[in-house]
Amino acid sequence: MRQQRADTVDRGAYADAVTPWEQESWRASALGWVRERLAERGLRVSGDLAVRLRPWSVLVRVPVDGRGGPGAVWFKANPPASAFEGPLTAALARWVPEHVLEPLAVDAGRAWVLLPDGGELFRTALSRAPVEPLAWEHLLGQYAHLQRALVPYAGDIERLGVPCARTAALPEVFDRLLAGAPALEPQARARLERLRPRLAHWCAELASLGVEDTLDHADLHDGQLFRPAPDRFTFFDWGDAAVSHPFCSLRIPAEKAMARYGPEVLPRLLDAYLEPWTGSGRTPAALRRAARLGWRLSALSRAASWGRVFPGPSGPPPVAAQGAESLLGLLDEPPIPGR
Repeated sequence: MRQQRADTVDRGAYADAVTPWEQESWRASALGWVRERLAERGLRVSGDLAVRLRPWSVLVRVPVDGRGGPGAVWFKANPPASAFEGPLTAALARWVPEHVLEPLAVDAGRAWVLLPDGGELFRTALSRAPVEPLAWEHLLGQYAHLQRALVPYAGDIERLGVPCARTAALPEVFDRLLAGAPALEPQARARLERLRPRLAHWCAELASLGVEDTLDHADLHDGQLFRPAPDRFTFFDWGDAAVSHPFCSLRIPAEKAMARYGPEVLPRLLDAYLEPWTGSGRTPAALRRAARLGWRLSALSRAASWGRVFPGPSGPPPVAAQGAESLLGLLDEPPIPGR
């Protein structure tokens, strides 16, 4: 696997981000590991790599040839704070195989994972041709079933190193994030500090509604989904995940859908997502209230995820401002009707 030219590397908006890819020894070790794992499966590298570098991951598309003909696999390296992604992905493939990718190889110690190609991204399908809102209803219903199936595994997920942000503990998560957000303007910090008593009440109320904590993807947008069939989805990219209230996952996909189709799609999206959570005496009104609370509290997961980046020579790269901006999402009024 020869060294890649600079023009094969996509840095997006993070031209100055420091990642391990810049280290020749790391690069050689990582690509050697990929080559060895492929050889074990009768595969070999068959073309140029496409490298995507971000403060939170190194992602490499590797074209391959061998058993089954040409194709591609994906190598991903995570920073220490999200080193759990490979082991979590492997565990999800055992627990909910119909919903996720099964990794080809995982090196937990080095936070490396090798994944098969999952097919067409949902984002690509959306850009290629009109897609009815019903697809988003299928998406959210399937994701809710995945979350419900993982409720019994919440403790196991935490033991894999996935951050714990359980509903009852979210006020302490808020305190930690606020203390670690020096980029906040004084006026915004004061508004958040005044919000603290209400936030504690929201968390207590949400915990009392009887929906158990489980896996929260925390960044479930159209670029984190494969669409192998019109009404089927495969969920991936778990580096921002946490064990928290499941309804904290709703905000991002719902906002993406509303941006595309308008706010009138929200009631149907809510119904599709909440239907798998019915039963056990939960009323539709109680579930919608829980969805409203989870929507607002999801800002904590987004703010926390910005801290999971590769450390540079003098600490993490300057993405703290984005984490602080996510924290301000607590101040937004959810579009779900209710008090």
